Amino acid sequence: MRIAIVNPNTTQSMTQAAAASAGSAARSDTVLIEVTASTGVASVESHVDEAWGALSVVTEIERCEASAERPDAYVVACFGDTGVSAAREAAAGPVVGMTEAALMTASLVAHRFAVITMPKRTLRQSEQVVRNLGLEHRCTVLAVDETVAELAEGSLHLLDLFTAEGRLALDAYDAEAIVLGCAGLADLVGPLQAALGVPVIEGVAAAVTIAEGLVAQSLTTSRALTWARSSSPSEAVSA
Repeated sequence: MRIAIVNPNTTQSMTQAAAASAGSAARSDTVLIEVTASTGVASVESHVDEAWGALSVVTEIERCEASAERPDAYVVACFGDTGVSAAREAAAGPVVGMTEAALMTASLVAHRFAVITMPKRTLRQSEQVVRNLGLEHRCTVLAVDETVAELAEGSLHLLDLFTAEGRLALDAYDAEAIVLGCAGLADLVGPLQAALGVPVIEGVAAAVTIAEGLVAQSLTTSRALTWARSSSPSEAVSA
């Protein structure tokens, strides 16, 4: 099984970190393909960044789809699920966003849970995915006000900040699990789980296992209505 880990930004180290997290959870016979946006923004931290990131996701998936070794499934490694809906139209196989995957996973192991995302200005993107899944009555979204660019070399230096927000989530909002709200935070899973004593969910790891399950069941995106295939820009021009 071949699964592409698609990073909507241009920072290769973030792609590698996401792929490492996926590799920690993937089956031993799953081949992970690292895909980094060839153009766009270095990190997705605003609505404008998200628009560029969504375009990059679709562009890179169309390239993968045209390759001789097309992936069986895709994981979009950006919290807020940048470009996921468009990617589902473009890809033949299933597309799993790390945010939906993390939230669905959290809902299976805890009645109430909290997302800790970053930076603070991206709260609304995370809250939108929570609302779309109908989980706002079970999930609180909090934020650490640091830039995504801070994760280029890892995230352990942010452990104290995430621990403080995690304790707030447990004490003030009755959270029973924590969802890490940004790709590249995988190295916080173990230390944060030890500090808080509750499950800590990382979205890329959750997404790759869901993608594997969909492929194993021969399931892909429904074409009945919402994600019916549409013409790519190149096809539209030629037509």
